[in-house]
Amino acid sequence: MLTVNEIFQSIQGESSYAGLPCVFVRLTACDLRCSWCDTAYAFDEGRKRELDDVLDEVASFGCRLVEVTGGEPLLQSDVYPLMQRLLDAGYEVLLETGGHVPLERVPAGVVRIVDVKCPGSGEAEKMDWGNLPRLGVRDEVKFVIADRADYDYAKAVVARHGLSSRVANVLFSPVHGVMPAADLAAWVLADRLPVRVQLQVHKYIWGPSTRGV
Repeated sequence: MLTVNEIFQSIQGESSYAGLPCVFVRLTACDLRCSWCDTAYAFDEGRKRELDDVLDEVASFGCRLVEVTGGEPLLQSDVYPLMQRLLDAGYEVLLETGGHVPLERVPAGVVRIVDVKCPGSGEAEKMDWGNLPRLGVRDEVKFVIADRADYDYAKAVVARHGLSSRVANVLFSPVHGVMPAADLAAWVLADRLPVRVQLQVHKYIWGPSTRGV
């Protein structure tokens, strides 16, 4: 049984999968309170659903790319069988997680997108640094950046953990409406960082406050 906030199909707005049609399974609950959070409605809104019911709704969209997200999806124990059953059914499965919950139970085959919290989030101290050595060549690491201090922090984490050579992509994402993307791009270019500057595509298509996209 899972507490599900929403299930919907949209265009993937982030990661190296940006622009692709994707089904999102957003689970309820998060134990972080990031200053820039754009899905606070998922903290407690949702209803209990059986795994079979969730899988049936995912199948109804006819899309083979699925992202499990939240909230923080790894807070619910039945998320692990959900991801395994999606893999067994032939889906390409993405997991977006805040990085503070251990990853060892995530099934092999899931692409793990770990959101390392920068100081501007107010939650940087919650990171489980043991998660980064668990990542492989298909996984991605995201930093949401609010200011220059966040950028310098992210740059240091990338260097300290050798992320650019160990994972598929390192993503630097400006806080929408707060951090000018042009400034972030200029810093990345000046420092010759091997990272991907990403914008949240869905917010440019539908606006920053539209739900279910």
